[in-house]
Amino acid sequence: MTNDKKQIKTKLPDFKSEEEEAVWFDKHDVSEFWDDLTPVNVKFELQKPKDENIVIRLQKPIKEQIERIAQRKGLNYSSLVRMWIMEKLQASH
Repeated sequence: MTNDKKQIKTKLPDFKSEEEEAVWFDKHDVSEFWDDLTPVNVKFELQKPKDENIVIRLQKPIKEQIERIAQRKGLNYSSLVRMWIMEKLQASH
C-alpha cells in the first residue's frame, strides 16, 4: 500500500433545509467547493427609516427657552422636543 493516496473531491450534497446546510458548512471548508458554487451579486441598501415631519408653531420666547435647555444638555432643540414627546407618550400608557 502506498502513502500517495489521491484526494477525491467530493460534491456538495443536496440539502433538505437551510439548517441542514448550515450544520454541514460548519463542519466543512467551503474553499474545497469553489468550483461548485455560483457567484451572486448582493446589493445592500442601508437607509434610514422614513420619518414624518410635523410643524409646531411656538412663540419665540418659548423656542428660545427650549434651545437654551437643549444647549445645556448638549442636544439640538429638535432632538430635545422629540425626546420630550416620546417621554410623554410612554407616560401616557
